[in-house]
Amino acid sequence: MSAAEAAGVIYEVNLDLDAVIRAEYLAWLDAHVREICALPGFVAATVFDVLDPAAEPGHERLCVQYTLSDAAALDAYLREHAPRMRAEGVARFGERFRASRRVLQPRQTV
Repeated sequence: MSAAEAAGVIYEVNLDLDAVIRAEYLAWLDAHVREICALPGFVAATVFDVLDPAAEPGHERLCVQYTLSDAAALDAYLREHAPRMRAEGVARFGERFRASRRVLQPRQTV
């Protein structure tokens, strides 16, 4: 197995939120990320402030990258947990944030 294959997959969530909810959202996000990282197959997570491209005035951008052991762990999360966990964020913050997601597979590790 190559180092890239051993790295699993990265599940990335990009967030755009109203700046006025930043403190409340970050408090919620911290607990949300911890809950996700407790699920089987999740190895680690990093939350980033996005500097470039800059957010629109009155908005903030964040990026969360979750490292998973493999694609099967991500599939299980998406099937068994994601709908409920996504709905919790929408119920709490409504349209004051937007999320987009992508999945990355390491090609090589240098």
